[in-house]
Amino acid sequence: MPNEIKTYDLVIIGGGPAGIVGAATAKACHKTVAVVDNHHELGGAGVNTGTVPSKTLRETALALSGIKARQLIGMDFSLKQEATVADFLRHEQHVKEGFNTMIFQQLRARQADVFFGTGVFVDAHTIRVQPGQTRPGWAQGAGEGGEVVIRGENVIIATGSSPFRPAVFPFGSPEVYDSDTILQLDRLPKRLAVVGAGVIGSEYACTFAILGAAVELIDAREVLLPFLDREVSRALVGAMEHNGVAFRWKEEVRECRAGGAGGIRLSFSSGATLTVNAVLVAAGRRSNTEKLNLPAAGVAMGERGLIPVDDHFRTNVPHIYAAGDVIGFPALASTSMEQARRAVHNALGVEVRAGISHLLPNGIYTIPEVSMVGETEESLTKEGVDYVVGRANYRDNARGRIIGDLDGFLKLLFRREDMKLLGVHIMGEQATEIVHIGLMAVLAGSTADVFVEACFNAPTLGALYKSATIDAMLKATGTEVSLTALAEA
Repeated sequence: MPNEIKTYDLVIIGGGPAGIVGAATAKACHKTVAVVDNHHELGGAGVNTGTVPSKTLRETALALSGIKARQLIGMDFSLKQEATVADFLRHEQHVKEGFNTMIFQQLRARQADVFFGTGVFVDAHTIRVQPGQTRPGWAQGAGEGGEVVIRGENVIIATGSSPFRPAVFPFGSPEVYDSDTILQLDRLPKRLAVVGAGVIGSEYACTFAILGAAVELIDAREVLLPFLDREVSRALVGAMEHNGVAFRWKEEVRECRAGGAGGIRLSFSSGATLTVNAVLVAAGRRSNTEKLNLPAAGVAMGERGLIPVDDHFRTNVPHIYAAGDVIGFPALASTSMEQARRAVHNALGVEVRAGISHLLPNGIYTIPEVSMVGETEESLTKEGVDYVVGRANYRDNARGRIIGDLDGFLKLLFRREDMKLLGVHIMGEQATEIVHIGLMAVLAGSTADVFVEACFNAPTLGALYKSATIDAMLKATGTEVSLTALAEA
């Protein structure tokens, strides 16, 4: 161990969304910060293998498949020639590299030290950084000349998560992928099996379907994304089937045979079989904690490596905190960043409210997009709350018709007694953007009046809020006539 060990106010293990925001927050509090990351690029899964790459591929697929043009003018501009994956990933690589560079430059400008390598606890305050690889010119500490040891008065673990790999699948075989390796495809498969109809599996199923692959989405459940409002879940299934995704419900893969000339053969619990060109396994994720040597720090772990934390994001060791995917649900880039910000404030003694608001928007980048915040019809029924539903369809909205989305809709849930907004649910173009209008209204405790009195630009999808609210108010008074067009006039 080196004679001189540099001590920081805060050491953050993990350079993904949580780690980067945590470092920026600590520097804003005028504290010394070190970031340790075991990848050769910063940004974690959010930038390198998950959020940014998958959404960039989705947008590229939407553009190159011609699906929007077909809806608008009734002509098919889809690709007539067999394209390689490289054709679709050029923009993804450009976006990812830009984010990597921007993140590193921001940390360097804030004078945060970055160590590329694997962080391992020696004790509750001391971290050994084992050498790692990085881009030329980015190296520091372990990346430049071997192992270094640093010390943190406080530590935040933000190492993220990795795809869970069930033993039944022969990972390493050609054409068997998880969500980290799927973008390494050398060609677009004609037939693709996606195992797991969670958010990641559903998003990739949609993307490859509109690129022309015959996609089979396999799940042991019988409801798509059960945390969604059930009406929205059913509507999304219909839209995905229309776009070419075939569902196999209540099925589990018992055997996966790869390597043969005839493709990959899957055998299911029902006895059925399926042969495809490629398999994407999206069977959940596990926390990246196995290399941290957490016992040396005294930090407790749960199932699949999850680190339990309290409302302040503190572990069972008072000066060690955790944030992001490593602590589990909801494991979104947006929530991970907010968790890290609050964890840093708590660690440094900056006054902050405990926990995070339970009103977290959920954005799902299927085709079409789905987004929600707040209560569902099912949760309100379970709680015994009397509610009113207001709906507005994209096809009845001028902007909806202009962009060619005739199946999208906005659904608002109001408490009947005072017409307070309790839930917002959207399926359609720009759903993940439009939901923020509803998010702010729910956070503010607004009633229907806020949308009735508001003047929305026209033509906009935002005006759907006024239409849906008027629909709900009419129903609350016993009138079932929709005034969607009137609301936009």
